[in-house]
Order: sequence, then C-alpha cells, then structure tokens
Amino acid sequence: MASNEPNRQPSGANPVFFGRNSYGEHLRIGEILRKETVGGVLLLIATVAALIWANSPASDSYFALRDFRFGYEPWHLDLSLGAWAADGLLAIFFFLVGLELKKEFVAGDLRQISKAIVPVAAAFGGVIIPALIYVGVNMLSGSDGLRGWAIPTATDIAFALAVLAVISSHLPTALRIFLLTLAVVDDLIAITIIALFYSEDVNLVMLGLMLIPLAAFALLVQREPRFFGARRWPFWVILAPLAVAVWILMHASGVHATVAGVLLGFTVPVLRRTPDGTPIPPNENKPGLAEIFEHRFRPISTGFAVPVFAFFSAGVAIGGFEGLSRALMDPVALGIVAALVLGKPIGVLLTTWLLTSATRATLDKSVKWVDLTGIGILAGIGFTVSLLVNDLSFGLGSAHHEDAKIAILTASVLAAVLASILLSIRNRHYAVLEKAERLDADDNGIPDVFEEGDKPAG
Repeated sequence: MASNEPNRQPSGANPVFFGRNSYGEHLRIGEILRKETVGGVLLLIATVAALIWANSPASDSYFALRDFRFGYEPWHLDLSLGAWAADGLLAIFFFLVGLELKKEFVAGDLRQISKAIVPVAAAFGGVIIPALIYVGVNMLSGSDGLRGWAIPTATDIAFALAVLAVISSHLPTALRIFLLTLAVVDDLIAITIIALFYSEDVNLVMLGLMLIPLAAFALLVQREPRFFGARRWPFWVILAPLAVAVWILMHASGVHATVAGVLLGFTVPVLRRTPDGTPIPPNENKPGLAEIFEHRFRPISTGFAVPVFAFFSAGVAIGGFEGLSRALMDPVALGIVAALVLGKPIGVLLTTWLLTSATRATLDKSVKWVDLTGIGILAGIGFTVSLLVNDLSFGLGSAHHEDAKIAILTASVLAAVLASILLSIRNRHYAVLEKAERLDADDNGIPDVFEEGDKPAG
C-alpha cells in the first residue's frame, strides 16, 4: 500500500542511515551543542594564551606555574598544577562522557540499534585506522615512539563544534548527532585504552577499596527519591565526598584517575523514579538524575575544567619556524598528523561504507558522502584527550612529548581548516535543510518534518 509519508520505510525495504531523529532528541542535542560551542571558544582562547605565554620572554614563568607542586604526599597527591588539571579536572569531563553515553543508550534515540550502530562503528573505525597509521609510520622509520599509538584516537567535540560555529555551518541534526555520538564513544574508547594500557604498577588493594565508595555512590543515586526525596539530607554533602574518595583511591591504585569519572557517570540513573523505586517513562518529560547532573556539571566542564587543562597542557616552546620544522620531522609527529588528518576520515568513511554495503542500506536523501567526509575530517581534531594520552605516553619535557604536542596542535588546526572548506561548500544545502526543520505550518510547536519523521515505520 502506497504511503504519503516521506520518511516512512516500507516493510522489507533496505535500511536508511542518517534519517531525521525525533524532535525531542533534536532539541536536546541542540542545547548540548550550544553549550559545547561556548566551551570550544573558551578552549581555543586558553590554548592560544598558553602558546603565546610559553613562547614569550616570560616563558619561564609559564612552565614554573605549570610545574608548581602541592598536595598531600601520603595519599600520592603531591602533584603539579598541570597534573591536577589532567587527573582531577578532566575527571569531571569524563563524568559527563559517562552520563551522556548512558543517557543516549537508555533513553535517547540511540537505544535503537539501527540508529546506534553507525556512529558506534564509525567511532571504532576512527580509533583503529589512526592507530594503525601511527604504528606504521613509526615502525617504518625505526622510531622508539610506539608507546604513543593511542594519541590520535579521540575527537575533541568542543573544539570541533567551535569550528562549526566559526564557519556558521547549518549542519543538519542527523550529522550533528552522528558527530556528537562518535566523539563521545571514541572518548570512552580512549579512556578504556588509558585504563588498560597506560596504568602501571596497579595496586589491587587500593583498586578494591575504591569499589566501596563507588558502590555507596551508586546505591544513593539509584535510590535518590527514597533517601533524599524529603530533603532530610543535603544530597551533595553526601555524594561529593564519596565521589572524591573514588577519585583518590583510583589515583592511588595506579589506574588513571579520570577513569573514576566515567565509572561514576555510569552509576547515575537516566530514568526518573518514584519514592518506591518505580521508573517513570521518559515520555513524561521529567528529567532523571543523569540529566540533572548534566545540566549542573556541563558548565563546570566546558567553562572551566577543559579550558584550564588545555591551558596547562597546550603550552609548548615551538622555537619559531625552524623549531616547528624540526618537530614535525619526528616520526612521532608525522604519525600523529597523518593519523588525525588522514586516518580519522578514512576510518569513519570506511566503516560507514562497509556497514552500508553489508546491510544494503542507503544514506538518507539529505545526506551525501561528501558530508560524511567533512565530518570525518572534523573528527581529526584530537586535542584534549590526545594531549592527555601524550602526557601518559612520553615523559614531560622529553623530545617526543614536545614534538607530539606540536603535532597534535598542527593536525587539529589542519583538520579544522580542511573541514571548514569542505563543509562551507555544502553550507547552502545545509541552510535549506535547516529552514525545513523550522517550518511549522500548523503552528502546533513541532516542525512539520519531525511530525512526519515520528510516524512509525511500516
């Protein structure tokens, strides 16, 4: 039977990737991206400030500030300011990664396998191919820098969205969700890599003790209405010390402390519950604790934690054009640039193409392969997590460490420029799609295209 609904997929038809998501998801993703864009601008400002200071006549004061140490040594917390930013502030960032990923797969559109499989698979492709390219470059050159294989594996969503804001891209919702989900998933992959491959001399006793406050935190957030519904106890007075205890014990165990942020995020319930523990369906538009935490912590992460980390981590004495040329000739640097600028888009596109071929799927008529190429190049902006993995891969101040930092900055800028050129060419097409997504002819508060898209598939 013929259908007048343009987005309905007939029974037995081949799947369509990058179709329009629900209107609720459209609004939620739009809000997240606006906040991340502001964070991206602050990230850029912090990075530029660090580079200027580190290459100025007052550069010694920058490095003295970054390396200033304080903290309680018996708890292994006598750290430099740079280490506090990397180990402590980025734990907040990864807490949000855990929240966002859980929320997407529990209550978001990505709970549908058909919508989740493409960005998740693309994220894995965007991790594996860059890692292989980096390893290949370093093995062929006989470099001793293989330990840095994970540096080019993650995408910096804040930096990428700042680029989109600068070029005024009207990128359609489906591609924005794809970029956001890809970035969140490969951040999770990166933190898993950090936990498995960059943890040394793991203290199993401390790791086991860490499970006690983690379990207490999980119990309290899962039973939040029962324990705190009557407001007999201030929620944060109890949860905050437990979270700090998880972080301290994780740090003392030898596993990178940012892993604590992801674990804590995974414990937070997505669905709202009644005092007797009954989950409230998400379509009642009542936010669960994960969404509440996200609203409260995202400004701290994007407005403070990540920019401060970037400020202390991005500062490197380049040494002018001669120093830049020398650094980029290091096989470690060459591997990073090739992996981020070429490996990321190849990994994203190749994985998506393999999926479409294996499932006989087609792209939504509003999305072309050139659009995915632009997104893949944009995913080559590694920055935040790349800088973190670089700190773990090579000794602070070593030749590889400084050269890798220059390569990360160079590759991120190059990827940003190339993606901007390609996406700007398609901007007129995106503007037409955005106009359609705003048209509300029946004036009911929901754009017409989303009412069509929300009708069930046949």
